[in-house]
Amino acid sequence: MIIVTTIAMILSYFGYGAAARMLHVHKEFIPILVLSSIGCATYICGIFNQLETGSFTILAVGLALLLIIVAWRYARPLTRGKTDGHVRRTSKPWLPSLFDTLFVIGIICFVFLLHSSRLVHYDNFSHWAIALKEMLLTNAFPTVHSELISFLNYPLGTTSFLYYVCSFAGHSQAVMILGQSMLIFAAFYAVFGIIEQQKRFLLYAFLACGCSILSIFNITIRINTLLVDFILPVLTLAILAIAYRYGDHLVTASAIIAPIAAFLMIVKVTGIVFASIALLYLLQRLLTNKRWKSWANCVAVLGFSAASFCTYALWQWHLKITGIAALSQKFSSNATDVASGGSAKTGAQIHHIITAFTQASLDLNTRAAQGILAANIIAIVVCLIVAFTRAWRWNLWKCLIATDIVLALYYVGILALYIYSMPQSEAQNLAGFDRYSNSIVVLFVGALFMCATIDIERSFRFRVGEVPAYRSFKTFATKNLYQQAVVACTAIALSILLSEYNGLSSIIKAYPTTLPATVSQVTADAWPKHGAVDTTKYLIYGHDTDGQATDYYMQYVVKYYLYAPHVDAIVKFYEPNMDNLLRKYQYLVVLQTDSTEMRLLQRHYGVSGSTGFYRIVKSHNAITLVAEGIR
Repeated sequence: MIIVTTIAMILSYFGYGAAARMLHVHKEFIPILVLSSIGCATYICGIFNQLETGSFTILAVGLALLLIIVAWRYARPLTRGKTDGHVRRTSKPWLPSLFDTLFVIGIICFVFLLHSSRLVHYDNFSHWAIALKEMLLTNAFPTVHSELISFLNYPLGTTSFLYYVCSFAGHSQAVMILGQSMLIFAAFYAVFGIIEQQKRFLLYAFLACGCSILSIFNITIRINTLLVDFILPVLTLAILAIAYRYGDHLVTASAIIAPIAAFLMIVKVTGIVFASIALLYLLQRLLTNKRWKSWANCVAVLGFSAASFCTYALWQWHLKITGIAALSQKFSSNATDVASGGSAKTGAQIHHIITAFTQASLDLNTRAAQGILAANIIAIVVCLIVAFTRAWRWNLWKCLIATDIVLALYYVGILALYIYSMPQSEAQNLAGFDRYSNSIVVLFVGALFMCATIDIERSFRFRVGEVPAYRSFKTFATKNLYQQAVVACTAIALSILLSEYNGLSSIIKAYPTTLPATVSQVTADAWPKHGAVDTTKYLIYGHDTDGQATDYYMQYVVKYYLYAPHVDAIVKFYEPNMDNLLRKYQYLVVLQTDSTEMRLLQRHYGVSGSTGFYRIVKSHNAITLVAEGIR
């Protein structure tokens, strides 16, 4: 059944894609437009508590569109050839380009690898994966009564899209990871839509080199997680590509951008910042376009841009009517909430945060600082070379100034987040700084590469099609240089992607040694019917390796697999208090053993203490453990 529904889901994508193609959307932008639109539609259905019905409706509409378009194409009138007299159709068969072929091969390689991936990162179990699991089990958004999810004010954009994917393709962790990876691949494919001279393979090779370099700044989380910090910048880059490519048709651009920007705003709380950056670029394109004086165009562009904020507004409305907004959350934007939630900070604490933040931002041992410095130096050198080469007129220097301003404002915003919104315990340690900074660096470096690609495209002596192919270069020397550049860029891109592939492969091979693997072997992965939460009280015994118990990682992982909110962990028994401790719980779960624990459990309760579940039987005078093994 899963195979049938998976095929139906894929066909629904093709249905929506075919409809977008009939509306003359460039092929590079179709995948991200379709996926973002499905994500937004599922999210809106979730807001109005119609997740399951909405998902089946979205699937049915996609399949219906595919059937209608296929039937329409085969029912079109046939025309008779002028020379041979044979009957033929007027449309030409679509053939994939060399880049499209290579891009699909690359996706297949990563899909094959990610199909064996499992969730490991801390934040998967503390929020993203458990939120998705609850949605799949209950067919509804988490409510104020959801005990399994700690931070209910996180937007559910990507989670809604993954709900649609997992509803038809299965609930495994690999399907979750693959679904999110499709968003990333689609966004990267859209970035290549800025290229107009599609027969200039150097442009694709150079931009592919730039896109592969972006993976360096995603090394802390990679793409085998459900974390969204990498999705934010690549979706923004996709919007920038659309705004540029449709520069003379900004109404069309804004119509395509609207669902993508709307989806971006509900990917994460900071999604509205990234979406605003992209929409400001669209506005800049409108003001510099000769047609901006047309009131109809201005109203249409501004209207579509304003409409993209609807998803964000709906989320704020959802938080208010469900009572989630009144809860103490991880991030507070209201001054009263900050003060009442204990996030208000003293002058000394603020000074400490500012000092630590400055040091972290300027620390050249971090990838973000290295990327910012290297990108600025290389861009400045290139701009100086171009300045002394009068034959070229590049806009890279303008892009560098604009992106540096955005970068500075973003860092100021992060600092304000730590000072005014984040709890002191996390702010003083700059929690999440690596991910926040790397997200904006991905956007920074990606925008520079996109601008450089456009500048290179404009630097060719002849545009493709203006002269015969053998005369499309100024001299044989420039043609030879072109070929060498293609080889060099392709080699760099492939080597970086191979390194990323090997890194993911190493993570997959090391999975059996991770805590999630240990937990899954003991507890299995519970998917109870109708989302019934396991209210049993569990006491988990394990090791505190790398602080996995003290930082609550072990508890979050067990909560995910058991689908139980009442989970506590212990790493050492205090012998005189063992009975009093166990009376508070219904099950003792031993994840990892040691000689002391096994000796104590054998002495007091007559059980081996090996890994597995032990039911706690309570009486007035004694505690008895009944071994039930692993589940």
